[in-house]
Amino acid sequence: MRKVVIIIAALVLLGGGGYWAYRTYCGECAETGELVLYGNVDIRQVNLAFKDGERIQDVLVEEGDVVAKGQELARLQTRRLEAEIASLKAGVDAQNFVVLQLENGSRPEEIQQARAEERQALAEQNLTKRTYDRQSRLLKSGANAQQDLDDALARYDVAKAKYQVAVQNRILMEKGARWEEIASARASLHKLEADLETLKVKLAESTLYAPSDAVVRSRNLEPGDMASAQNPVFTLGIMDPKWVRTYIPEDKLGQIKPGMRGYAVADSWPGERFEGWIGFISSTAEFTPRSVETPELRTSLVYEVRLNVHDPENRLRLGMPVTVRFDHGTGPATQPAEGD
Repeated sequence: MRKVVIIIAALVLLGGGGYWAYRTYCGECAETGELVLYGNVDIRQVNLAFKDGERIQDVLVEEGDVVAKGQELARLQTRRLEAEIASLKAGVDAQNFVVLQLENGSRPEEIQQARAEERQALAEQNLTKRTYDRQSRLLKSGANAQQDLDDALARYDVAKAKYQVAVQNRILMEKGARWEEIASARASLHKLEADLETLKVKLAESTLYAPSDAVVRSRNLEPGDMASAQNPVFTLGIMDPKWVRTYIPEDKLGQIKPGMRGYAVADSWPGERFEGWIGFISSTAEFTPRSVETPELRTSLVYEVRLNVHDPENRLRLGMPVTVRFDHGTGPATQPAEGD
């Protein structure tokens, strides 16, 4: 009889243990209709670096500071850049006047001067022509030498050439600059303006701003250090949303969908729900990582799932273990709008 009692007691104990294990790992989701997973908090990080190499002038925040989107974080020295901008501005102004001069054409006074020079050249041509004719008549009468006639002819040819130059110069003054010259001057102006705009962008980028609300996780450089694109000044942790990395076994994969709402619970705040939605489901199976707490899953093939959660008060810490729950009754949902 005692053997029967012992056997019955053992069966009761085994049944109770099995029921406890079921309630611990599966029974809870079976009774509540929830899918329960276990994971750890991951924080999205931003490595902030200056684009150009220059010495750092100011670092305005410390590690652990909470910063708002658009807040000034650090500045570079800008004396050399400001001098380059001033020089290029002067070049732009000078080239702008060149373009205006070509577009406006010759001034009336310049045209009048060209016409006067043309009349002067014509008068000189007529004078040398009369001198040549006189020397030609004298040579026929034997009153002068052939050399005198040759000299008069040379002066006449020079005067005719000067007159033609004066005529063409007057025509150019009246017509103004060619369109090709104006286009070339404008192109040079546009290039200088583009170079100036590039320097202005560099000047704006000499100040580092927070890309979003975040917390300063590390301050890597100090005033006086040389900044570069390869050396981040800060590492920022984005406060909201954060995401929980968890894993789901293959036989439960059909119970979740991207965008499905869920929530996370942390031991430090047992009554607090951190609402979120599924942002990523891996398409590749893997062996369960060591971070998964449930023994029954440690040798299973699982799929990584990421639950984006809202944590505006920055209570969830990197690596913190959490429990993730999905209510099957709500079904899949789209990603909530920012600020929900």
